[in-house]
Amino acid sequence: MQPARRDSDRDAQRGRIVDAALALFGSRGFDAVTMTEVAEQAGVARATVFNHFGSKHALVEAIIEGVLAYWAGMLERALADEKTSTPTLVRALFDHMGSGIEQFHGFYRGVFREIVKIQVGLEEGGEAARARERALERLERLLARGQERGELAGAVGPTDLACAFDSLANGTITHWLYDDTSGSLRERMGRAAEVFLGRVAAAEGRSEPLPELSVPTAWISRHRPTPLPRARARRKR
Repeated sequence: MQPARRDSDRDAQRGRIVDAALALFGSRGFDAVTMTEVAEQAGVARATVFNHFGSKHALVEAIIEGVLAYWAGMLERALADEKTSTPTLVRALFDHMGSGIEQFHGFYRGVFREIVKIQVGLEEGGEAARARERALERLERLLARGQERGELAGAVGPTDLACAFDSLANGTITHWLYDDTSGSLRERMGRAAEVFLGRVAAAEGRSEPLPELSVPTAWISRHRPTPLPRARARRKR
């Protein structure tokens, strides 16, 4: 078999495994699913799953890396938008997060605790953690640009603003996923955006339409880094 064909087949196989894990984690949660079940859902041998991912943790990390790559893509689009005011871009980011998570409620409820571990620094050193750092850097740049334009107050630095944004968004999502799913997450995220902006926005801008920040799948593929080889495999589950 030609190397290019072999690589293509391996990528397709890896994609089937990830898709199977997405479906199972979304319907039953991370802890309840075994790697054997992922293999059966993907139509491959259990050993094949471990050839691609050394552990269930490595598999969910790859999925989370994709989620965070999408978030970084949204921020990249926001940075590329030179016309829309920063408060409106902030509202659009909260809105897109809320609508996306609301649409795929089962999946996010299954893996969001794992995402939060990375977001708050409990899981360090992996590709997902590095993807989170890249996204946070883009968020800081967006907020710093807003301060330079005079659209956001400058009393608090962009690093602290980014941390406040991150904490407020993740806290709102967590409460909706695990405590009370009544009502719309998108609407809650809208109210959270106003809480954030109420202290830092120098101008209202509420009449401005929200820009489209969704990211094509091709963007994620182009910007996802090549996974680094692991020094040792984690304990298999």
